[in-house]
Parts: sequence; C-alpha cells; structure tokens
Amino acid sequence: MIAQEEFTVNFNKPVVFQIGHLGETYQEWVHQPILSKESPRFFESGFLEFFTRTVWWAVPTIWLPVAFWCISMSMRMGHTLPQIALMVGFGMFVWTFLEYCFHRFLFHFETKSYWGNTMHYLLHGCHHKHPMDGLRLVIPPAEAALLAIMFWYLYKFLFTPSTSPALFGGGLIGYVIYDMIHYYVHHGQPTKQVPKSLKKYHLNHHFRIQNMGFGITWAFWDRVLGTFPQTKAA
Repeated sequence: MIAQEEFTVNFNKPVVFQIGHLGETYQEWVHQPILSKESPRFFESGFLEFFTRTVWWAVPTIWLPVAFWCISMSMRMGHTLPQIALMVGFGMFVWTFLEYCFHRFLFHFETKSYWGNTMHYLLHGCHHKHPMDGLRLVIPPAEAALLAIMFWYLYKFLFTPSTSPALFGGGLIGYVIYDMIHYYVHHGQPTKQVPKSLKKYHLNHHFRIQNMGFGITWAFWDRVLGTFPQTKAA
C-alpha cells in the first residue's frame, strides 16, 4: 500500500505500463489535468505507439463513406427517401444514447487495480489527464472499427435486413458528429451561442464535475438520467 501511494509516473518514459502502479491513487491522479498540447509517449514499441494518435479529419474521411454506403444499401432494397430519412434520424438519436452510456459507464468506470487502471487510461483516462492533446482526442480508427463491427451485427440481429443498414449508417453519422464536436469544444473558439454552450458544458465536465455532464453532442440524456450538473460554468 505504501509503495502504491508513493508511486510517481515518469513522463520521460512510456507511461502506459506505469499507470497501473498508481493503485488507489489513480482516480485522483487522472483527474488532475496537465494542459500541454502533447501527451507523453504510451509505448516503447513504435508500432503500438502509431495506433494511439489520430488526426481529427481521419474520422469523417473513414466513416462517412461507410455510413453513406450503408444507407444506400437500404435504398437499393426499395425504401423511399422519407423512410430512409426516418431510419437515419432514428439511428442518429440512438447514437446519442450510446454516446452517453459509453462515456458514463465505460469511460468513467472506477478502478484501483493494475490492469483496471491501465485499461481506463488507454480508453479515456489519458484524455482527462491531457485534455488538450489533439492527437489523442478522437477515437482511433482501429478501436472504432471493433465497435462498428460489433454494432453492425447487433443491428442485423435486432432489425430487418433492409432497415438495419440505414439505421447503422445513421448511427455512424451520429458518431462522426460526436467526435467532430468533441474535437471542436476542446480546440475551437466558438462565437455563436450554441457551440459556446457546448464548450462550456464539456469543459465543466473536465475541470469541475467529472462525474456529471456526460453528453457531448446533447445534454438530453444527462437531464433524463440525473447527471445534469447544477452549473455549466467553465
């Protein structure tokens, strides 16, 4: 216990396999942000390190064509444009709930074990520790692909062959919007009221009340599920 409490992460060395040694102090440590534009190296391996950094424009470049292809599949199966619009819209709405659930229950699970701390840091803790690192903000394509494959088969199981592609495509569009808004609220300088409010809302989650305000694109689910913070000031 004493060794865990006194452990200090050395940012001059690859950090991922150090993080677990923080033990019970990890939760406090990870929510003390360092406002540098670049976070430390994760892995000794250059191959593994490559997959930890993603430019923001990779997200729409990769996933919007996939989304439109899926939507076109439903169109080719005979659905009208109004039907397609409803399915895509519903898929985007479902994404907002998934976004909330991922952020609240997966990205903010509490841990004190070695591998729990390590996994949490890789999933989301690194973003809270270094919130201004623009290359470790959007979801890496390899991680997103694993999730996409899982949800593709889940949608095929839950919905009909002709509706599942459009619903899935709508979800992908919702995901792209989410990651672009997330990047913008960290690195953009909004002048309009709506994006300014989104930025204040999300920065409040980072710097004041980390266990509230899990919605990125929309505060609706925070209001419904009781995690809407009392103040949005950042």
